[in-house]
Amino acid sequence: MYHFFVTPEQVKGEEIQIVGSDVNHIKNVLRMKNGEELQISDGNNKKYLCEIASLTSDEICLHIKEELKSDTELPSRIYLFQGLPKSDKMELIVQKAVELGVYEIVPVATKRAVVKLDDKKSAKKVERWNAISEGGAKQSGRNVVPQVRPVMSYKEAIQYAESLDVLLIPYELAEGMEETRQIIESILPGQSVAIFIGPEGGFETQEVEYAMEHGAKAITLGKRILRTETAGLTTLSILMYHLESKTHNL
Repeated sequence: MYHFFVTPEQVKGEEIQIVGSDVNHIKNVLRMKNGEELQISDGNNKKYLCEIASLTSDEICLHIKEELKSDTELPSRIYLFQGLPKSDKMELIVQKAVELGVYEIVPVATKRAVVKLDDKKSAKKVERWNAISEGGAKQSGRNVVPQVRPVMSYKEAIQYAESLDVLLIPYELAEGMEETRQIIESILPGQSVAIFIGPEGGFETQEVEYAMEHGAKAITLGKRILRTETAGLTTLSILMYHLESKTHNL
């Protein structure tokens, strides 16, 4: 069944108003008609089964048939702070991170990042990444579309993450799998978690030290050196399993 996102303001009683580009997609691409059903998420963790009540050139009116039970979000909000990678790797990272349950993605300009974006290029990239996030959210049945923030400097990213409960920084020079296990297992459902991932070439030592001075915990992901597009997704996978297992056992 087709799945679309709206804002909470578009949900009015037992009706939902669809506007914008989704109108053309529903009418002219999917060629849906009155009476056909689709699923709607309101971006506020609610999902509805709806049927099309009417279609015009610029608006589609949906009737809510029932509110669906939905439990697709992780019990914690996970923020991925991703050092800007080369080529189109960021598109893959966004898509897969959304499928794994990330809450928000923050592109970060680190010292070793090869990619340098001016304001114009950055805005276009962020727009593209947010479109990919929405597509990933639809595909994976998410209730919310994770936001991809504008590119931040490393210091801005650390300051933004300081308000979160747990800060993790996978680091190739970190040692001690047992210590990493203890850190992961101490994270509780409901806590917010930041994951800092370096670009190709990783973080400079000073960047790791700066993060740890501001509360980050360095962890290891094993004996192998992981690519930037692998490290974040690996950490997300570990946290997804841990948090959902923890919730199931409560």
